[in-house]
Parts: sequence; C-alpha cells; structure tokens
Amino acid sequence: MHLAGGLPTHRGRASPGAGPIALASALLRRESRRRRALAGGAALASALLLVATPRLRHSPAHHLFADMRNFLGVPNTLNVLTAYPLLLAGVPGLILCLCGSGCFGVSLRWEALGWFLFYAGNVAAAFGSAYYHLKPDDDRLIWDRLPMMISSSSLLSILVIERVAERVGLSCLISLLSLIFVSSACERVLDDMRLWVILNFVPCIAIPAMLFLFPPKYTHSRFWFLATGFYLLAKFEGLADRKVYSVNRYFISGHSLEHLCFAMVTLILTVMLSFRNIKIARYLHEQVFKMIDAFE
Repeated sequence: MHLAGGLPTHRGRASPGAGPIALASALLRRESRRRRALAGGAALASALLLVATPRLRHSPAHHLFADMRNFLGVPNTLNVLTAYPLLLAGVPGLILCLCGSGCFGVSLRWEALGWFLFYAGNVAAAFGSAYYHLKPDDDRLIWDRLPMMISSSSLLSILVIERVAERVGLSCLISLLSLIFVSSACERVLDDMRLWVILNFVPCIAIPAMLFLFPPKYTHSRFWFLATGFYLLAKFEGLADRKVYSVNRYFISGHSLEHLCFAMVTLILTVMLSFRNIKIARYLHEQVFKMIDAFE
C-alpha cells in the first residue's frame, strides 16, 4: 500500500492527498476530546458528591427486609431462593465466555475480560446473597454486596470499551474494581458508606447516558436498552422493598423481585451476545482512527 506517499512530508506544506486524512484526523481528535471531557466530568461530579455528602453510617436496620418469612425451616426463604436465578442465568454466560469469541460476539480482549467478570460476579452473587439472607448480619453483608458491585462495574466498563475506547474502558474497569474494595474497607473500618452508595448508583446514571450519547459498535444494541430497563427496575424495587411488598398484598417483596430482575438483565445480555455482530461502519471508523494514529 502506498499510503505514505499521501502524507505530508513537512508540517508547513501538505501534499494534495493529505486533505481527507487531515480532516478525518481533526474530526477524530475532536471526538476523542469530547469523550475525555465527558469521562473527566463524570469523575469530577462523583468526587464532588462524595465530598459534599455527609457521612453515612451503617445501621442494623439495613438487615431488616420486608419479607422475612420462613418456609420449611429456611430463614428468609424467598430472599434466599430468588438469588439462585442469578446462578441459572450466569453459568451459561460464564461457560460461553470461557469458550472464546466463537460463541459470543466479542471482538476485543479486554471486552472479553469484562464479560467474564460480569458473569463471574453474577454466579458469585447467587451464592453470596443466599448465604447472607440465611442470617443477615454485618459479617455476611460483604458476600452479598461485593459480587453484585463487581458485576455492575464490569457492565459499565464493557460499555465504555465498546462505545468509547478499549484503553479508556480498561482504565475504568481497574479504577472501579479498586474503588469497590476501598469502599468495602471504608464501610468496615470507618463505618462510612458514602463511597459504596456512589459506586452503587453511578452505573444507574452512566449506562443509560452512554447508550444515548455514543453509537454502538455491534448490532442488536436494542437489547442494551431492555437490559438497562430491568437494571433500573431492580434498583427501584430494592429501594421500595416494603412498598412493593404491600402493593402486591404481601406475596413477594421488592428485594426478592430485585434478585429476579438482575437475573433478567443477565439473560437478556446473554441473548444479545449470542446474536450480535460488528457494525461495519463503526468498524471502519475505528480502523481509520488506528491508521491515523500509526501515521502520526
């Protein structure tokens, strides 16, 4: 390929063929700056929220759920049993992740790692949540929260890798995983839940925003909207645990429905991965970006 002949040999004078490449380079640089500005703004907003929010202490009331009925000698029966659909939805996805990109529509190495952590978090959450709900207390709480936070943070990072850039998404994944462990330490040692609360709700805002702001790399992107709807519904039901329980005449609590909705998120995304392919236009866009970076 004689691409080098179309590049400017001197910064002060461009050859006739350099116009389209220079224009494309300028447009892509502008888009890259926009993405960095959005990411920086989100990080700054989270930091300001952390500083401005008063200290949130852990309360024993957090272990008192709306539905604490016991059936057949199993404490908090429905809260325990509704955790296992996460296992049923997560194990097939985890196996397909281990089988490689031939089974799933995943084209990037770090994207595959993100999906693996997402499914591994779901599987771990099934056991961790059931273990916690058998005897809710401070010592068992981390086994319920930590896997789900890893799963949701991985999901956000996957979306960043897909729609922004692989390196940015990898940085996001490493940063979020590090902050998750820091938040757990703050809760246990300092009795401060602020960081945990922020990390818990960042995906609720960031994921829908990215779906609307950035174009998809793959087909079947409508599944992302459906999965996000169930994700937000799960968060709402968890917060409105007692209200949901009373509305449906004490049949099932909001927390139990939260578990089921999270399992639906996993199932929907597994179906999406099974059917999707790379969008040609977006693929060519990324290849041009890489080619310009190589020339510069």
